[in-house]
Amino acid sequence: MSLHWLEPTSAAPPADLAAAVGDPLVAAALVRRGIADPDAARAFLDPNLYRLSDPFDLPDMGRAVARLRRAIERQERIAIWGDFDVDGQTATALLVEGLRALGADPLWYIPDRLSEGHGIHIPALGRLIDAGARLLVTCDTGVAAHEAIDYAKRRGVDAIVTDHHQLTDLLPAAEAVVHPLRLPEDHPMRTLPGVGAALQLIRALAESSNADPALIDQLVDLAALGIVADVAVQTGDARCWLQLGLRLMRRSLRPGLAALAEAAALEPSQINEGHIAFILAPRLNAAGRLDSAALGVELLMARDLDSARTIALKLEGLNAQRKLLCDQIESAAEAQIARDPALRSADVLVLSADSWHTGVVGIVASRLSERYNVPVVLLAAPPGEEARGSARSVTGVDITAALAANAHLLNGYGGHVMAAGLRLAPENIAALRRALGRTVRAMRGEVPPGTLSIDAETTLPALTLDLVASLERLAPFGAGNPAVVLALRDLRLRDSRLIGRDKAHRTLNVEDPSGASARVVWWDSATLPLPEGRFDIACTVRASDFRGERRVEIALLDWQPARPSAKAGAALTIIDHRSDPDPQALLALLSGALVYREGGDSVAGSTRLELRPAETLAIWTAPPNRASLRALLDQVQPRIVHIFAVDPPYADGDSFLMRLLGLAKFALQHRGGAADRQAVAAALAATGRAVDLGLAALEARGALVRVSDSAEGFVIAPGTGEVAPDAPEQRARLNAALEEMRAFRAHLRQTSALEALFR
Repeated sequence: MSLHWLEPTSAAPPADLAAAVGDPLVAAALVRRGIADPDAARAFLDPNLYRLSDPFDLPDMGRAVARLRRAIERQERIAIWGDFDVDGQTATALLVEGLRALGADPLWYIPDRLSEGHGIHIPALGRLIDAGARLLVTCDTGVAAHEAIDYAKRRGVDAIVTDHHQLTDLLPAAEAVVHPLRLPEDHPMRTLPGVGAALQLIRALAESSNADPALIDQLVDLAALGIVADVAVQTGDARCWLQLGLRLMRRSLRPGLAALAEAAALEPSQINEGHIAFILAPRLNAAGRLDSAALGVELLMARDLDSARTIALKLEGLNAQRKLLCDQIESAAEAQIARDPALRSADVLVLSADSWHTGVVGIVASRLSERYNVPVVLLAAPPGEEARGSARSVTGVDITAALAANAHLLNGYGGHVMAAGLRLAPENIAALRRALGRTVRAMRGEVPPGTLSIDAETTLPALTLDLVASLERLAPFGAGNPAVVLALRDLRLRDSRLIGRDKAHRTLNVEDPSGASARVVWWDSATLPLPEGRFDIACTVRASDFRGERRVEIALLDWQPARPSAKAGAALTIIDHRSDPDPQALLALLSGALVYREGGDSVAGSTRLELRPAETLAIWTAPPNRASLRALLDQVQPRIVHIFAVDPPYADGDSFLMRLLGLAKFALQHRGGAADRQAVAAALAATGRAVDLGLAALEARGALVRVSDSAEGFVIAPGTGEVAPDAPEQRARLNAALEEMRAFRAHLRQTSALEALFR
């Protein structure tokens, strides 16, 4: 899905702000985040200058502290009820460690994701009470647990709820409900996740007990883990706690995190929010998704490295299993999107299948929401059962509020701004897709789905470690504080290669007009089309210590065809022949024109491989997409363009595959199986992506085998004749790519010539 770029404004940031932060690019990025005051900017960049809120600002905090102090003084048994995601695991570990340090000896319990699900369950709660619990403290759950808390009360057990999920109309009958959403909308603690609410409870209890302030300093790493893993909005206190937690982790990792980092070959001194999100949190989450979240809590509270390593090793195995399940679900979800091109322009993606594992659909939903920049709902809908799944959102859309607006279609839901869980009857899935689309469209207002804000334009030579160090002052990045997005203009692709254990990612070697070049990482791009012709990219930059070498890592977020140059568009004359009754006769009269034609058409002319500068260009064959059209104009640089835009042959899937198979056989017979990708694409009048998808479809049918692949070409061998299970899926992806080319060519036929070329 191509994103809509919001270009940066040309206005300079306020002079006092630029002077306060010492860098105009950082100052401009702060302004885009709504921070223009120099003092606020300094506090944003340095947590030592930020004034943390008083934990007693939270409603009911005084009541909660008083009840906990009484329990500790009387040696009443406290039971902590957590949740199975990382926010719940870290909140549980934080409460256990904090209460132990303050004189309590708490029990703790986390429900099983698959057999129990979210919330407080009376049978397990009853067992805790039977074991002696006289005070229940919840974390990352409980605000909707009316029945369970009433049950505890009937058995003489008080409850303190700490939670951050959507508030219900009626609060539970607990002794205290410590919940950030009970604060005013502009309060700095309002965006805290479950672990943040738990931290404030221990902080308030420690202050009222005159405990050593160092206790909180030892718990902030747990807060950082939960803040990132739960995609909390990183503003106000949440950002400061995350900054402090990362500092602690870089200085001294607790044994459990040290074991995880060791298993993942992660250098502790360089840990950032990305490492939490993509390395540490997934391993902890794997416990709750596929086994027991208690493993994660035990790891976080491990006292020595040896015992931590034993648990970390088990989590590595669970994480490998989780990856396989996620890859299978992601592949199936992408196949659904490929089969229905309309989904790519939807305001929300709602997808379902009967065999998806409910424990991991949230991870895949998160990947897809990042890739397509729209909210995503993935549902497992086994025959005869209700559909259950997860939703993940994007900035600007409160997904739980969106579900609440359509609660009449659901059997149950719960969550927060960026993530939610839901249940519904399978027959309501289509209706939910339509209704959520309307709701999300209204929430986003005038901002179209798939919007990417560009912070600044720069050049390849300007991407130095000094620039990266300056931008890193804005970190940690995440919800509410997105990474700085830079635009690089007018690049071309020199080569690319697939990377990663499963070859799911790419590195691109790009070059600008001055000859400067750089390597760009493009995550999860193996099935996406490579840039063609001249193109612009939107990217983020960070410092990397890959193989011990400190260097700038450029990560591609999106690419677009380069904007036409002023030279090409300034004095261009366009002559439209698309409706002429005898176009070939007209073409014959254009003496001296460079004729662009592809697809084996009988008209004489040049393919994309034979272009040269020319005063007059005749576009006989309609190019396959906008990138190809712009690359054509960029290479020829004409003053006069005659546009015919004739559809080439091989437009449907069957004829395309037959022609591609013929070209493959020629390569096998005459060139040892080697073929130039662009030459094949020109012979088919297609994009390089369509060629790749066509090869994948033929390979799935057993017609050929790809021996090697590169940006320039590929080498094939004869196939086995065996049809692979994913053959229909591969054919669906090809059909979607061919449909995109047909749609672009239809656009060329239906719009004015000038708009068709330069819109």
